[in-house]
Amino acid sequence: MTGRVYLIGAGPGAPDLLTLRAAEILRRADVVFYDSLVHSGTLALAAHAEKVPVGKRSGRRSTAQKFINKRLIDAARAHAVVVRLKGGDPALFGRAQEEIDALRGAGVEFEIVPGVTAASAAAAELGISLTRRGLSRQVVFVTPRAAEGERGNDWAASVLAADTAVLYMGAGLAQTIAAELVGRGKPPATPVALVENASLAERRVLLGTLADLPALAQQGGGGPAVLVFGGVLKAALDRRGPALADAVENFLKRA
Repeated sequence: MTGRVYLIGAGPGAPDLLTLRAAEILRRADVVFYDSLVHSGTLALAAHAEKVPVGKRSGRRSTAQKFINKRLIDAARAHAVVVRLKGGDPALFGRAQEEIDALRGAGVEFEIVPGVTAASAAAAELGISLTRRGLSRQVVFVTPRAAEGERGNDWAASVLAADTAVLYMGAGLAQTIAAELVGRGKPPATPVALVENASLAERRVLLGTLADLPALAQQGGGGPAVLVFGGVLKAALDRRGPALADAVENFLKRA
């Protein structure tokens, strides 16, 4: 017997942001391999499934990717419906391609079920659009992190070139990020938002400028967070007082 593996996006946290397809598959699941950030309410939908934690968190002991790949293949040979439940969207910073390659190599059928990514959830919390006519026609999703043994990536070049940038897994590197971007010419007055636990009751939104970023990160509570950069934050910053509004206005005049 060979079942099918479903790579499902659990979204940014709130269970009611799951797609209808994702919820339906979870209800049929025989076994679910889930990330550490998946909400307990989402897992509860897989009422009849065996649930196996295989999460990864930066700086913490985590499950080896090769081991996860093997578990998925073995599970597909014993069960009809195998779910790999990932935070956000499987195709963004979730190592999905490594699992896809392993499943293909073993002749296991799979299906990708998209989810709401953290950037979209952050924009919703901020009450903004990541694109805006006449202001932002380019949006990049980047991460400054690289796994051990991987070559570094020039994430800063992408941020510098884009109208709007969203950095994943960057809050813990706020000091380095701010220094790198300012050192390469990005104005210290660039609007910045740190959005933590987007979509959840414990959500937190911190707003400021690139110069403020290290201080903003220190105010965070340690939950999953994304950083948003760009002039599209003007409306959100305007609501925080005249000083920030003036800084953003000056930034936009120079941009």
